[in-house]
Amino acid sequence: MPPASTKAAATSASADTRLSPGAPGYRRLSLALFAAGLATFALLYSTQALLPAISAEFGATASAASWTVSAATGALALCVLPLSALSERFGRRTMMTASLTVAVVLALLVPLAPNLDSLIVLRALQGAALAGLPASAMAYLAEEVRPKALVAAIGLFVAGNSIGGMSGRLVTGWVAQLWGWRAGLAAVGLTSLLCAIAFRALLPKARHFTPGTLNPKALASTVRGHLADPLLVRLYVIGALFMTVFGAVYTVIGYRLVEAPFSLPQGVIGSIFLVYLVGTVSSAAAGKLVGRLGRRGALYLAVSTTAAGLLLSLADSLAAVLAGLVLITAGFFAGHAVASSSVSRTAKTGRAQASALYQSAYYLGSSAGGTLGAIAFHTGGWAGTVLIGLIAVLGVVSVTLYGSLSARTQARRLQLAAS
Repeated sequence: MPPASTKAAATSASADTRLSPGAPGYRRLSLALFAAGLATFALLYSTQALLPAISAEFGATASAASWTVSAATGALALCVLPLSALSERFGRRTMMTASLTVAVVLALLVPLAPNLDSLIVLRALQGAALAGLPASAMAYLAEEVRPKALVAAIGLFVAGNSIGGMSGRLVTGWVAQLWGWRAGLAAVGLTSLLCAIAFRALLPKARHFTPGTLNPKALASTVRGHLADPLLVRLYVIGALFMTVFGAVYTVIGYRLVEAPFSLPQGVIGSIFLVYLVGTVSSAAAGKLVGRLGRRGALYLAVSTTAAGLLLSLADSLAAVLAGLVLITAGFFAGHAVASSSVSRTAKTGRAQASALYQSAYYLGSSAGGTLGAIAFHTGGWAGTVLIGLIAVLGVVSVTLYGSLSARTQARRLQLAAS
């Protein structure tokens, strides 16, 4: 006969009604959040591949035009926490639907912006609208998916981010080359509308969500608790630093490729973002990496890959630049998937707020990276942008190493206390 503990574990597993691969509804959930992730990144970074064209029309510098990206990511970072609190009251599904709907409506207005200032304002509003989606999605998955399948499920959501980022830039690049950057933005808006419809039709109703009350004091207490957790804080910093690298590189790469010695047309520059497919693979494989190497081992691999890509991209060879972008993209998406899923597993209460804090740090990193990368490019060329990325990479290594040393110190203290 099997021991009582084995029977208890089997009973507990069978009683768990959360979704897992192969269970009814899991495929619908995965496809719905994949569509949401695709729309989120396509909308959020819709102007990034078009920055040289926007600069040309409005007579703006790279750092000024980069605010069409930084304003969106910065507004998202500021609004993600309050909107995640609303999701605790009104539900993750409702919040995600509302956020995506408003963002799509704004996406249809963005191409009509008469000047750079109004374009930046519309993009900031769009980022604020999208703020209700990422943290709510992470919390929804943590509540509706079994823990063993959580990394894979979040990895698929992140994979949707990578394909959205790729397809948005690809579409805008080629459409802009034929009909101008405004037509490119309109195409992304229409594509995201289709994603929003698919998301709402596919996403299963939440079965494990318990509504809370809108209590500012309780929210502040929850946030303080998360910020007092050293592991969560390290994960927030890691997410921000990874995104600093990514924001700097992809905000500036269009300016580098449109200049000599490359002198590429807008459509070809948009096609460069096909390397996002690598991010789709690496983020979806994050669960296996953690299983084999552990969380810290997976982060070390991700950061080493990113650093190698930055250094390789310094060469004045298109093949080398493309190879560098492949490595940067693979490292970034793997690191992001590992860090974000670790936040969801670490937080035992207030998961939406824990995810919201991660998203705030993550998108603040994107905003900072885009702005700093553009300024560095203006003053020091591509080498200046790479330097910003390498400093951020060094920060990830330092934080991860500090976590490893802290864990060892804590283990030794427990051993001494036990003896």
